[in-house]
Amino acid sequence: MKLVDLLKPAANLKVVITGGAAGIGAVIAKAFHEIEAQVYICDIDAGAIERMKLDHPGMHGAVADVGIKQHVDRLMEEAISTLGGLDVLVNNAGIAGPTGNIEDLEAEEWENTVSTNLNSQYYVLRKAIPFLKQSKQNPHIIAMSSVAGRLGYPFRTPYASTKWAIIGLMKSLAGELGPDNIRVNAILPGVVAGERMNRVIDARAQTLGIEFEAMRDQYLEKISLRRMVTMEDIAAMALFLSSQAAANISGQAISVDGNVEYL
Repeated sequence: MKLVDLLKPAANLKVVITGGAAGIGAVIAKAFHEIEAQVYICDIDAGAIERMKLDHPGMHGAVADVGIKQHVDRLMEEAISTLGGLDVLVNNAGIAGPTGNIEDLEAEEWENTVSTNLNSQYYVLRKAIPFLKQSKQNPHIIAMSSVAGRLGYPFRTPYASTKWAIIGLMKSLAGELGPDNIRVNAILPGVVAGERMNRVIDARAQTLGIEFEAMRDQYLEKISLRRMVTMEDIAAMALFLSSQAAANISGQAISVDGNVEYL
């Protein structure tokens, strides 16, 4: 086999992507669909799921709030039945959570962020792993963390706490599942261009009492390459990690961020 062929993910991969109808998740779903994988997505937005399925014939999906165990149980049962197995899990669903001083945050905001960003990963994993153990197609788990999973993030403590926890979960599972030939890695997106990042910048600007453009400039000054990354950058890493070229990459927290130096 030529080395270049190792970069191609296996044919007919069975892939489940949470939060797969919008943002980074949708771009990852489209990327796997382009390589003719069987893709099953979930999201809380029924309309977004229907648009994804309409625009990408053959893609499957269902509405689910991954922070609710019963929703995930139903989702995974439907996904595995539809796909006939599982080769790649992209645990992507997450929310930005609140912005503010920790003493001003509501307990419900904290709990919702933890439920959606962290508990959801466990709910999906417990149902997915038995089927990944049966896969012969280079089985792999991608846990979506963040650059805030390796750096402190003032005024975004609920979000950062969950993203650090995801790294610990990934590192532990890489050791636990390695003997079963299941690889586990985390992708840590940096400042990703798009509407979600604009909302994050705006919320922090309001917290600090400065203009949006000044806040945006501050974010860019913290990046060595002085530019945001794209959702396509994240999707490309997901495809690479699911290829044979990454067959011996496991337990890694891989930043795709232009080298964010601090937050």
